[in-house]
Amino acid sequence: MTKNSYQKPSPQTQEDALKIARGTQRPAQTKEQTRLIAQGIQKGIDLYKKQQKEKARDLSRKLKKVSTQKQQSIESDDTEIQQSIVYRQHWLPWLLLLLTWLAAGIYFLV
Repeated sequence: MTKNSYQKPSPQTQEDALKIARGTQRPAQTKEQTRLIAQGIQKGIDLYKKQQKEKARDLSRKLKKVSTQKQQSIESDDTEIQQSIVYRQHWLPWLLLLLTWLAAGIYFLV
């Protein structure tokens, strides 16, 4: 099965191309030349539309890929956070508290 890569251009594209061709028409230009110019403009418009559709598809693929990766990272981050929380206290505050109580006790005894 062969894939038909040529699609008939839309009437809107044909009208736009013809308007542009007539707008740039020279006084000594024949109808055939104007028609050929319109066809070239039409191909350019079709190519532009095709490129824009391709860019939009690529962008949507990238956005979808990023969103799925973000979703997966959020899920994995939640489990890592729950497993990695460990409370440890430093010994310095306890030492300072003990020294303060000792100093207060010695002060009141003397």
